[in-house]
Amino acid sequence: MATIKDLAAKVGVSVATVSNVLNDKPNVGATVRQKVLRAAKQLGYRPHRAAQAMRKGRTRAIGLVLPDLTNPFFPQLAQAVESTARNLGLLVCLIDSQGCAEGETDGLILLSQHGVDGVIWCPVGPQIPAPLRTLDKPVVLIDRPKPGFAAVHSNYLMGGQLLARYALQQGHTRVGLLSGPSNLESAQQRRNGFVRAFPQRIDIAWEVRVGFDGILSREARDALLRRQRATLIVAGNDLIAINAIHFLAEHDIDVPDDVSVAGFDDISWAKVVSPRLTTIAQPLVAIGTRAVELLQERMSGATIPARATAFDVTLIERDSVKNI
Repeated sequence: MATIKDLAAKVGVSVATVSNVLNDKPNVGATVRQKVLRAAKQLGYRPHRAAQAMRKGRTRAIGLVLPDLTNPFFPQLAQAVESTARNLGLLVCLIDSQGCAEGETDGLILLSQHGVDGVIWCPVGPQIPAPLRTLDKPVVLIDRPKPGFAAVHSNYLMGGQLLARYALQQGHTRVGLLSGPSNLESAQQRRNGFVRAFPQRIDIAWEVRVGFDGILSREARDALLRRQRATLIVAGNDLIAINAIHFLAEHDIDVPDDVSVAGFDDISWAKVVSPRLTTIAQPLVAIGTRAVELLQERMSGATIPARATAFDVTLIERDSVKNI
């Protein structure tokens, strides 16, 4: 493995000059800087992160805390974050909260003990974990906004509105809602975007709250069997929608011939479930990239306002919604 001395010898400059270039210090001319960087690439030079951490008090590692890696949405989001972070020379330490506040708290404590330079956090619930209140590191929220934090997420209201408009286009005016958890702002915005888009034209036949893990409660299963009261079921996310399709099939209720179903997220399973799921696609690459960029800016000392950045979403029409 190439060393700083190897780079200095190849370019014909001092070790101190090479060090200044690699640490992005301004007291090196442009021509020499380019020669050093070119030599580093040619020799395959890689910085010694542990030594850098000791010198600078920074680990170049960030934490990523996600609620539930059994939901395909979150591994896709993690991949977007990790790819961007790696390109910036950052190591990602991933924590799966496993859907509970205790797992979230334990994970944040562990990240603090390992000295991460910042945290990207997708909350499990409405509470702010105690370790986060005392963590003296930058924090950026992803997917689930919260007042007082910089956050990056999709335009959930827009997604709900797109589904409502599409429902009317397909002739559906009686809708059942399998809404997400009421204590999550992201779920509430999806629901409100749909319900408030055309209140005089769409009748909400029934509504049941379901966790984003997709597990259907008895109340939800009973509501699905009352399909005669709704021609379309709109789910808070794709996991809920897919579980609803499976439950209906077990009771010989065909989707979409007997009742239509739509979801939200466009997880990878949406394309392979039968029928293929009509849903709202979130731009996960853009969300993950922006979250890492914001965190990097904060870790570099920039002041970032505690406000949300929302990305537009798109409706993906597949086979699970019937025109009536």
